[in-house]
Amino acid sequence: MSDSKVNPIEATVKEALEMFRPQLQADGGDMEYISIDEENRVHLRLTGSCGSCPMATMTLKMGIERYLKDAVPEVTEVVQES
Repeated sequence: MSDSKVNPIEATVKEALEMFRPQLQADGGDMEYISIDEENRVHLRLTGSCGSCPMATMTLKMGIERYLKDAVPEVTEVVQES
């Protein structure tokens, strides 16, 4: 039934991202989950006003990455996809 290559923390990561999402939406932005790789790096795409914001990298690293690492300690990094 399930794919043996599915990362076991993926569901927890997605749940944590849903908890963070309203903070981005409050400023007219959002994020799209892309994947989590074998090194537990979470790949995201910032959308809406976040996609073109000059502070997007800081939001990604200081906001989303910090939050995810607290919520899911196995996460090693958050990577922005374009």
